[in-house]
Amino acid sequence: MSNIENIKTIAIIGAGTMGSGIAQICAAAGYQTIIYDQQFDALERAKTGIISNLDGAIQRGKMTESAKTDLLEKIKFSNDFNDLKAEVIIEAIIEKLSVKRELFLALASLNNEDCIFATNTSSIPITQIAYGIPNPERVVGMHFFNPAHIMKLVEVISGANTSDTIAKTIFNLATKLGKKAVMVKDAPGFIVNRVARHYYVEALKALEENVAEIENIDALMEATGFKMGPFKLMDLIGVDTNFSVTSSMFEQFHQDPKFRPSRIQQQKVDAGHWGRKTKKGFYAY
Repeated sequence: MSNIENIKTIAIIGAGTMGSGIAQICAAAGYQTIIYDQQFDALERAKTGIISNLDGAIQRGKMTESAKTDLLEKIKFSNDFNDLKAEVIIEAIIEKLSVKRELFLALASLNNEDCIFATNTSSIPITQIAYGIPNPERVVGMHFFNPAHIMKLVEVISGANTSDTIAKTIFNLATKLGKKAVMVKDAPGFIVNRVARHYYVEALKALEENVAEIENIDALMEATGFKMGPFKLMDLIGVDTNFSVTSSMFEQFHQDPKFRPSRIQQQKVDAGHWGRKTKKGFYAY
C-alpha cells in the first residue's frame, strides 16, 4: 500500500501532547483514528485536551457543535495493543531508539507488510529506527511540531531504505492534513532541530554562566523578534523532550562541545519539572 487513497485508518501511539494533537488533525481530515496509550489516564487527558481544543474552535467561530461531534466519533481511544491495525501508524512516544524499534517490531507482527510505519522522532536517524524492522522501506519520519493541531510544518524524513513512494505518500498525507510538508534527508536533528538547537543550548549556557536570569534572556530574545523566549519554549515543548533531543544530537555529533546538554536542564528533568505538562519547568504554571 503506497497510495494515499488506500489510507482509511490512522493509528497514533502515545497519547501525550503530540499524539493527541496528531489524532485530532487526522480525525478532522476525515480519517478513522485510533489513539493508543498503555496508560488509561493518558487517554483520558488526551480526550479532555482534544475536547478543549474543539470547544476553543467553536468559541472562535471556526467549528460547529455538529462538526465537533463528527470529529470525536472518528477517534477511538484504546489501551489494547491489538487494536493497532491501520494503513498508517504514527508513533509519538519516548525518544529512545530501543523503545521505538521494539514497538515497530511488535507492530510488524500485527499488521501486513503494506502498513506504513511513521515516526514522529525529533532527532533519531530514521535509518537507525528502521534497522532490523521487516520491510524497512516502509519506515519514514513524519515529524510534527508542538502544538500539532496548530503548527503547519511537517518534516518528512527518508532513511537509507525508505521507499520514495512511501515518502511521497506521507508527504501527500501531511498535505491532506492541512500541513506544509517538506522532504528532508536523514541527518541529525533534520532541519528544524539542527537549526534551532543552539537557541536552547546557548540560552542555557548563558544561564549556567550567570550572564542573565531566565526572564531577562527570554525578554531579550522576544525583543529581537522571536515569538517566544527559549525557556518559555522549552516549557511548552517539554523540558524532558528538549533535553532528550539535545542529548541525542550530542551523541550523533560525536560529543561536539557545541551540542553539550546543560546540567541545569538535566536537574529539571531529574526533578520532574518538565514544563507546562507538569505545571512547573523553568516557570511555574
